[in-house]
Amino acid sequence: MTNYNFSSKFKPANILSISLFILSVIFIAFKGLNYGIDFKGGTLIELRSTKTDVSSIRNSLNDMNLGDVNVKKFGKEGDFLIKVEEQGDNNNLIPKIKQKLSDSLNTEINFRRVENVGPKVSAELLKSGIIAISLSLTAMLFYIWVRFEWQFSVGAIVALFHDVVITLGVFSLLSLEINLSIIAAVLTIVGYSMNDTVVIYDRVRENLGKYHKLEIANIANLSINETLARTIITSVTTLLALFSIFILGGEILRGFSFAMILGVFIGTYSSIFVASPILKFFKVSYKTLEKEEEKIVP
Repeated sequence: MTNYNFSSKFKPANILSISLFILSVIFIAFKGLNYGIDFKGGTLIELRSTKTDVSSIRNSLNDMNLGDVNVKKFGKEGDFLIKVEEQGDNNNLIPKIKQKLSDSLNTEINFRRVENVGPKVSAELLKSGIIAISLSLTAMLFYIWVRFEWQFSVGAIVALFHDVVITLGVFSLLSLEINLSIIAAVLTIVGYSMNDTVVIYDRVRENLGKYHKLEIANIANLSINETLARTIITSVTTLLALFSIFILGGEILRGFSFAMILGVFIGTYSSIFVASPILKFFKVSYKTLEKEEEKIVP
């Protein structure tokens, strides 16, 4: 078993966490999130043409007065992703765009994928995504409250909010697209982080029963060291799969895998340096467990 003094790093880690959390909130509030076609509505086109470039495609589409148009390279050479916010009849819009590009670029255009989301549907998807994240956090809070004492519940939910907000803050900072796959990644991060936190908390409660005279900082330090090997093995094996998806999975899965990679790092960090210090803040001890047991037993 390792014997690292994690508790001595709680204070600087907390300062770092609070700073990152505040910065993330500022970025989300003022810069905002780059919502994808799922949440903004509009038309998404993936096309392939080996004899053109981004600027030529953008200039051709600007002549059609489609509103906000975004064009970028996507995947292999010659693949492009077009996002058009103009709403309209998709059956008429897509042939017009294809004809315009073919005429302007004087080359064959192959539309590989077309997606259209209306404003009402996109608003409902955004609302559903927010509700899903909120319900997952609430369910996790209830689970910890039932399984552990309320101090543990506070620590777990603070760690979850920390993970979600900082992940979204990074996406805001880098202007990465937020779509349904990212919402799925965030929900997975919540589950991953909670699982890691519960493992440490379970060992903390067990050690509180064994070592009555030790302070909570020493108990937390001992518990983290006892579960460290499990934490590292789980994180590394998960990251191996995620990096494979990020590198080999193509552009469609890159945002999802990046969110997951970020979440694994942040979730592992928060389980040690956010959830555990909360117990020290509330001065949890063996007497805390005894009081809770007295409330349960009539």
